[in-house]
Amino acid sequence: MASFDRSDDNDLLIALRHPLRRRILRRMDDERPISPRELSHQLQVPLSNVSYHVRVLVDCAAVTLVGTQPVRGSMKHFYRSAIDAPWARQVLGISEAEDEAQGEKQDDPEA
Repeated sequence: MASFDRSDDNDLLIALRHPLRRRILRRMDDERPISPRELSHQLQVPLSNVSYHVRVLVDCAAVTLVGTQPVRGSMKHFYRSAIDAPWARQVLGISEAEDEAQGEKQDDPEA
């Protein structure tokens, strides 16, 4: 009998309990990677708060680091959402219909 490890789902469920983390994930749903500084500006939340919550999301594999860029002696990190679970996308209000519509717009040269 196969055993199922649900610890990843549990970690994600716990991470999604925080409203700021859900807002961050909704902003990350587009195709373009985004930095915590950009998120901070868009959400009008202090950078330290956004950075903390992005680290929590990285720890539970809800977002992934996709690139870095040197900026004035430090590194700017870029992240992208990595949520594939249908239940988590539903919690975030990201429907499959929206995903399909975005895909059609990208495929349609007239859009």
